[in-house]
Amino acid sequence: MVKYMRGWEGYSLMKQIKKISLLLVLVLSVVSICGCKKNVGTSQDNASANLPEEEEQKSYKVGFSVIDMENPYFITLESAAREYLEENGCTMITKDPGTDQYLQSKQIQEFVEEGIDAIILTPVNWEEITSSLKVLRDSGIKIINVDAQVKHMDYVDAYIGSDNYSAGYLCGTSLIEKCPNGGKIAILECPTQNSVNDRITGFEEALSSAPNGFEVVAREDTQGEFEKALNAAMDILNEHPDIAAIMCGNDQLAVGATTAANVLGLKNIIIYGVDGSPDIKKELVKTDTLVAGTAAQSPINMGAGAAELVLKILNGEEYEEETYEDVFMIDTENVSLYGTDGWQ
Repeated sequence: MVKYMRGWEGYSLMKQIKKISLLLVLVLSVVSICGCKKNVGTSQDNASANLPEEEEQKSYKVGFSVIDMENPYFITLESAAREYLEENGCTMITKDPGTDQYLQSKQIQEFVEEGIDAIILTPVNWEEITSSLKVLRDSGIKIINVDAQVKHMDYVDAYIGSDNYSAGYLCGTSLIEKCPNGGKIAILECPTQNSVNDRITGFEEALSSAPNGFEVVAREDTQGEFEKALNAAMDILNEHPDIAAIMCGNDQLAVGATTAANVLGLKNIIIYGVDGSPDIKKELVKTDTLVAGTAAQSPINMGAGAAELVLKILNGEEYEEETYEDVFMIDTENVSLYGTDGWQ
């Protein structure tokens, strides 16, 4: 009887030990899981997976087409736009029409086929671009018109550019101060670019208020190119060596006119440009410069501003449909404030 009781007690004791051991194993397993578990597996496994995640930044493909990517102004504008877009996870594709309106039209069709969401656009020809604008609009592509306006603005979603009329007006009022007795002038322009048209209009309207008259004895379409401006200025100055001033639609044209005057050895000509480029500012710091000033704009601000508009429009945010950047005169007296190595 005693033997039997001992067997039962031994059996009972072993059974309790097994239960305790099993309980310890379960406890240790739970502790191990809680201490080592990471955010893996299904959302049911992970409490953190059930928390709302931040919405990812949308990535867009943006086309970039301006007049001429050999122009330092547009090179700087492109770089600023690209930096802003790429910092925000977007892709920018640049195509260079090289002042060829037909090539620009072909490249815009390529953009459509490549599936861009928006385009930053400066037209080579502000009138002939209309058919391409229709193609873009029909394809649902957003259009951000920059620097020089297209003729039919109802096709574009937003425009950003300098106050080009004021730029020309600044040059005109400066010339009146420097030539109070009036004189003969020449104009280097580009009728296919509305930005240049506005500058020339502002310049001429400023001169209309001069107490003594100015006579436009020559005006040439340079298509906005340095070489054409150089050749046109050479012809004009050979025919009219007594010209008092040359108004140029941009700084590239002003550098061309300055080069022509220097080659011919002319010293009494005043030359104006528009842009505020490093090249023209380097001319302004020379003691014997013929350049009186440049109505400056900022391609850095304009490029970044155009890129910001792209994202606002594509993300459905509020935005300004028209933005005009201020311009200001850089001349021999204040050029040191802006430096000559880059754009302002």
